[in-house]
Amino acid sequence: MRIKLGEMALGFLIAAGLSTGAAAQHIGKYVPIAAGSDADHAMQEINAATDPAQKLALIDKFASGLGEGDMAIVANDLYVNYYLTQKNYPKTFDYGDKLFAQDPDNLANAVNLVRAASETGDADKLIKYGEITSGILKRFNAAAAPAGVAEDQWKQEKAAALQSNADSIRYIEQAVYAGVYRTPDPTKRAGSLARFAELFPDSPYANQALGVAATSYQQAQNAPKMLEVANGLIAKDPNNLGMLLLLADYYGEKGEQLDKAEAYAKKAASLADSAPKPEGATDDQWKQQTTLQKGIALSALGQVNLQKKDNASAVQNLQAAAPLLKANDASYARNQYRLGYAFLNLKKLPEAKQAFTDAASVNSPYKQPALDKLKTLPANAPPARRKAA
Repeated sequence: MRIKLGEMALGFLIAAGLSTGAAAQHIGKYVPIAAGSDADHAMQEINAATDPAQKLALIDKFASGLGEGDMAIVANDLYVNYYLTQKNYPKTFDYGDKLFAQDPDNLANAVNLVRAASETGDADKLIKYGEITSGILKRFNAAAAPAGVAEDQWKQEKAAALQSNADSIRYIEQAVYAGVYRTPDPTKRAGSLARFAELFPDSPYANQALGVAATSYQQAQNAPKMLEVANGLIAKDPNNLGMLLLLADYYGEKGEQLDKAEAYAKKAASLADSAPKPEGATDDQWKQQTTLQKGIALSALGQVNLQKKDNASAVQNLQAAAPLLKANDASYARNQYRLGYAFLNLKKLPEAKQAFTDAASVNSPYKQPALDKLKTLPANAPPARRKAA
């Protein structure tokens, strides 16, 4: 959604007689341009120009001659839109920052600069302009009614303005989220996504951002931050399947908060059976995903059983998980490795050997540990001891 020069960046008005309605839809300082004025004629000439060099010369002329006072806002907006169209991003950011200095609440400028940051893949600038946008919206929502405007009317006008700019706001949220999501470094990605969720708590991408932040902290081996974000998201969204799985698996592996881990694993297994298919996912894709998620939940539950020394339940849950995890080598191998220990604890050597063999049969971090464990096991089970006569 690029703002074209001809659209006047969401509302610098040409016809003064329409100013009330247009101003009500504009978030930021409103600069009316009277019909028939010198500024009106200059703007029409700029918008009619098709040659980029000619257009820039006309903008320069406008800025040097008419761009004083509030008209400097119009001039800098023209520069932002021009350089964005030309993909001259350094100039876009330069004039966009000048425009924010003059008009800190200019939502149209935020749209343009977020687009420029998105097109350049600059995650730092995406967060920067996301923070600016969040500030704009907070100030707008908190603004008191102007003198002479009834409170009910003011609420209606603000609601109308937000609705009019809903596509712009959603674009900013989507672009910032998508841009920081692609950050290669997991620690930086996690911090940026957590910051995004803080800036836009009501965004449909907020919980997704927190979920990715938690798994990114896990990838970065920062367990305290992972737990902080994951538990915070569970508090907001108790049925968040991804976080239930993450926490159940983590606590089960560590042998910590086992009752909580057990409850989370059971809840995740149930949710995997009933979760609604998201828009855009095919039936096959959704079946594969929920099958894997249920398998991970059952495997986590089996690990909790192991930690609680309930080996019979561990075998039951890990055996149920195995066919569900076949499509994922790492998850399957870990499940079979766990199952091997459950069988060993029950003194079922042949079954334990088979489970460790299964764990070693696929390429995963569990391949070598499973092979090493197999080497330590006796060739045959010890004979049963005779009862004394």
